[in-house]
Amino acid sequence: MSPPPPPPLGRSRKKAAHTFDAALDDSELVVARAALTQGRWTEARALLAATGDDWDRRGHRFDVLARESSTAAWARDWRLAEPESADAAVLLAFAAVHRALRGKERSEKARASCREAAALVPADPTPWLALLLLERSLGHEEDVVRLFDEVRHRHPEHHHAHHLMVARLAERRPGAGQDPLHEVYDFAAWAAEQAPDHSPLAVLPVVAHAERYRVLATAGSENTDPVASGHWVSRRARQVMKASFDWWLEWEMPHESAHPRGFVDLNFLAHATFCEGRAAEAAALFHRIGPYATEAPWSYPDRDAQHAYFAARGAALGTA
Repeated sequence: MSPPPPPPLGRSRKKAAHTFDAALDDSELVVARAALTQGRWTEARALLAATGDDWDRRGHRFDVLARESSTAAWARDWRLAEPESADAAVLLAFAAVHRALRGKERSEKARASCREAAALVPADPTPWLALLLLERSLGHEEDVVRLFDEVRHRHPEHHHAHHLMVARLAERRPGAGQDPLHEVYDFAAWAAEQAPDHSPLAVLPVVAHAERYRVLATAGSENTDPVASGHWVSRRARQVMKASFDWWLEWEMPHESAHPRGFVDLNFLAHATFCEGRAAEAAALFHRIGPYATEAPWSYPDRDAQHAYFAARGAALGTA
């Protein structure tokens, strides 16, 4: 699939603006989500049943379905119709978490829903992922660490859980500046080393670098223009970027079944290579991303993600 053209300049940009879709390239998920918003939860039931114990894909699909404002109501209907359904309970719990994060539901109620779902499927990391998503924003750090361990115990390479952990760890000691020994870098390097050769956790050090930039720029110790900040041009940063890009060249298999959150990694990698000034590498990544851009990290620290993404893409591809 060829990438979409950049939006035209001027006032028409908003009309042509790219929509960041958390479903990414999961077309089955897009169909099930559309049906669910209309109250047809049987499509979601079939999709989640077919996902089986592909834990990363299962977590991704529950998370995306749960983001819709109407999901809680339809998941409640599903639960009433099929009270024995664990998937209905997990979806209801995930929806409660997203509602709590939007301030539409009490966080304690969401926690209780997650614990209830977790009791129904002891081997499934997904209810624990929902809790981790909640506590990453609202909880104490010891709760975040404990929940990450619960997820990792059930699926050691859980992609989304590692990203949530990196985002939270990056927020430690915001006043420490560009400390190359910051614990978020150690955690990301450790996780990448622990993972198998083919694992996308190889890109986690790049994610850690972007998350730390978000924190430092928000604190005022980095330029809010990521390119101008110089955050990606230190010796350590260059080594991290090169290792991750080389991993992508070796393991990227666009014609095979990809990781459900693979485009999240590609966006972090494209952002990093562009900020580092490696236009050729960034261009290759933008071509691979195609229409599947993600809001993070293009929004870091408080930028218009659409504008930042298309400006970077246009510059890398020579179409700006």
